[in-house]
Amino acid sequence: MNSEMLPVMESFYTIQGEGEFQGSAAYFIRLGGCDVGCHWCDVKESWPMDAHPKYAIQDLVAEIPEQCPIVVITGGEPLMHSLDQLTHHLKNSGFRTHIETSGAHPVSGSWDWFCLSPKKFKAPNQESYKLADELKVIIYNKHDFEFAIDEASKVNTNCQLLMQPEWSVREKMMPLMVDFVKNNPQWKITLQTHKYLNVP
Repeated sequence: MNSEMLPVMESFYTIQGEGEFQGSAAYFIRLGGCDVGCHWCDVKESWPMDAHPKYAIQDLVAEIPEQCPIVVITGGEPLMHSLDQLTHHLKNSGFRTHIETSGAHPVSGSWDWFCLSPKKFKAPNQESYKLADELKVIIYNKHDFEFAIDEASKVNTNCQLLMQPEWSVREKMMPLMVDFVKNNPQWKITLQTHKYLNVP
């Protein structure tokens, strides 16, 4: 694929809803294409890469408000694409670059913050574990706590450890998460606050 053009499902200026930077103003670029296939994914329409129009990188960057402090590249699975030129243009325009990825594809791009959200269905590569500033594990069932502990053993000691309830089972899983974090205080809980704020 020509890295000057990227398939974009949507892009928007909003409030970061999840993770270490939740509550911060951020511009999201959601790229089309994903081969990880989480059954509980809430943006399954992002999966087919060819279903989304392709945009020139320069045009994508030109749409971002100047006052925006953070640009988050997400998906889909954004690392299915070469992101070197995108982050080059973003940094030249003065934006802070963040990525949200499963880590299942080779890393490209230059990142100020690397959020690794590993999935059981397709394991991250070693470079993603090494680069992770934030490990965000989705908690869908009780077995995911064991998965979280195992994944935390693979990242650097300065990586932030976060767990987030899968939205459809949040009422069931949050009490278990509270108990887990009280017993394992190196972890923190993050929620999908954008859904409570009713923003994209």
